[in-house]
Amino acid sequence: MDASELKSFLDQKVIQYNTLDFIESDPVQIPHLFTQKEDVEIAGFLSATIAWGNRTMIIKNSHRMMNLMGNTPYDFVMSHSETNLEQLDSFVHRTFNGVDFTHFITSLKNIYQNHEGLESVFTKNQHLGNMQLSISEFKKIFFEIPHQYRTQKHVSDPMNNSAAKRINMFLRWMVRQDNKGVDLGIWKSISPAALSCPLDVHSGNVARKLDLLQRKQNDAKAVLELDNKLREFDSSDPSKYDFALFGLGVFEGF
Repeated sequence: MDASELKSFLDQKVIQYNTLDFIESDPVQIPHLFTQKEDVEIAGFLSATIAWGNRTMIIKNSHRMMNLMGNTPYDFVMSHSETNLEQLDSFVHRTFNGVDFTHFITSLKNIYQNHEGLESVFTKNQHLGNMQLSISEFKKIFFEIPHQYRTQKHVSDPMNNSAAKRINMFLRWMVRQDNKGVDLGIWKSISPAALSCPLDVHSGNVARKLDLLQRKQNDAKAVLELDNKLREFDSSDPSKYDFALFGLGVFEGF
């Protein structure tokens, strides 16, 4: 396929997969449970954080996270007691456990109390038309309060050459103005043009087969390479092609 044919092919796949049907099998359904802005973004951040492995288990454990917070995530973050935090001890999703969950709650409280909330933190430090420096600076703020070292691995840093797949996915959920009702688009201070396609094994493999990506590792350099290609197709909404690449990889075994 030449560039024009490839764009047309991917645009059709976006239309095919960027539909409400996508929600029922994807963790994006978790922030859709809520209406208050802070509830939506906290639910989205926590469920995106554990979004690796079996998708059914991701969704199940994301619901469990919400249940442990009384299905009022913002109120839980801001008003929790030590006893409330102890109830999180039993939580496990792969290598993310109760210790990590507890720090995430206390760090989120610090962000809302002292940094004007998640949107404000991510809005700062946008650079060169993408969110990679902003994600790196977010991690510094997230771990500025006392924490166990083990928890740092659950927040990726593009400046350390991580693809930061889960945070890029979270940002897509919060920022992208989606007229199909999948991405929530509740953050207005970040342009969808700055978003990167969440890069994982599925989207990476499909991108290589379509000659959108030459780099073999799924890392920050690969994200930048894929960004440059996808922005040629749609500079105002490049992350929409996540639906095409993910759909082709997961649902079609492309």
